[in-house]
Amino acid sequence: MANSRQYLIDDLSQANSWRLFKIMAEFVDAFEKLNDLGPAVSIFGSARVKENDPVYRLTFDIAKKLTESGFNVITGGGPGLMEAGNRGAMEGDGSSVGLHIHLPFEQKSNDFIDIRCEFRYFFVRKVMFIKYAKAYVVMPGGFGTLDELSEALVLTQTKRIKPFPIILVGKDFWSGIVDWFKDQLLTNGYISEKDFAMFQLVDTADEVVQAISRT
Repeated sequence: MANSRQYLIDDLSQANSWRLFKIMAEFVDAFEKLNDLGPAVSIFGSARVKENDPVYRLTFDIAKKLTESGFNVITGGGPGLMEAGNRGAMEGDGSSVGLHIHLPFEQKSNDFIDIRCEFRYFFVRKVMFIKYAKAYVVMPGGFGTLDELSEALVLTQTKRIKPFPIILVGKDFWSGIVDWFKDQLLTNGYISEKDFAMFQLVDTADEVVQAISRT
């Protein structure tokens, strides 16, 4: 029994060591591909939005205008609004980066990526979104989009990163959660009034570009 337990411990230790090397390899690969990227903006949004959706066109326009203003664009590299962001960046003649995560669904990358990084670990991918971005543009989306938004807000609030523009696009979509922030989080003392200065709500591509360009 003792020998069996030791074998199990050794197997787990070996597995953890290999996992650590895989994590390090993802960091190294991404750093090598992105270190010369230049100023970039990370764009987030739903993978489930179709090309005929107005939000797809808006995301495309935002990315195109950003690249025309001298920024590169980083997305999750998948379909939907990620595709729209990469497509707009490519149309605007900027670098189009896809940080592609391997998932059991919605995992197909789009065809509008100049620089592609592959990830199996979400936390490594999140580092890249933050490290190389001068701003966050958050389009309508689901749990993944909310996760990225929360990550940026927490890191800014706790001063783990320098403040940068966090722009929520679509006042109709985001106003409900902002009202909940006020009614529940602020009212109960879980956040402060000053925390609302960490982000802003806009509706148009021009407003996004203006908000980022003046920082």
